[in-house]
Amino acid sequence: MGSENTIKYLVSLSLIIFLRILPTPFPNFDPIIAFLMPFSKGYGKKAGFIFGFFALISFDFISGRVGMWTLYCGLAYGAIGIFAAKLLKKRKNNRKNYGIVAILSIIVYDVITAFLFGLEFHQSLPTTFFGQIPFTLYHLISGVSFSLIFSPIIYTQIVKNKALSVERAKLFFKDMLNYMMEG
Repeated sequence: MGSENTIKYLVSLSLIIFLRILPTPFPNFDPIIAFLMPFSKGYGKKAGFIFGFFALISFDFISGRVGMWTLYCGLAYGAIGIFAAKLLKKRKNNRKNYGIVAILSIIVYDVITAFLFGLEFHQSLPTTFFGQIPFTLYHLISGVSFSLIFSPIIYTQIVKNKALSVERAKLFFKDMLNYMMEG
């Protein structure tokens, strides 16, 4: 991935931050995986790692919620970027593939980060495990929903777009809105 794609990273990271700042009806409203997978598919393991890592830490810095979790959650998203690149490399750009990888990725991410969070805050394993269940369910709902709706569009309109411009960004948002309305 070269410097010509910097705008793609910045647009996508800005969208993630914007979506995460919005008030939501439930915790763990997380669009990162939906953006991470198309970047991993399109640019490979290294770019997937970098995108995942910076997607998480940039939000923590902007929202003022930096802590030890910023590092291990950022690294975990980076690892998911590598994982997604391997799984999606030769697969079609479709909802099914993104949905499957999103489910697997979110479960692996939540198991790893819950364990580390429990260690950091001296929680017992049963407390961590049972407390994580609703959190993971919310994460799956938001992450898989975002992935099914937006990942194929992000791949075609941002990642594979050779000439990302203001006009193309408008088309992207129009496509996203139409896709959401159509179901």
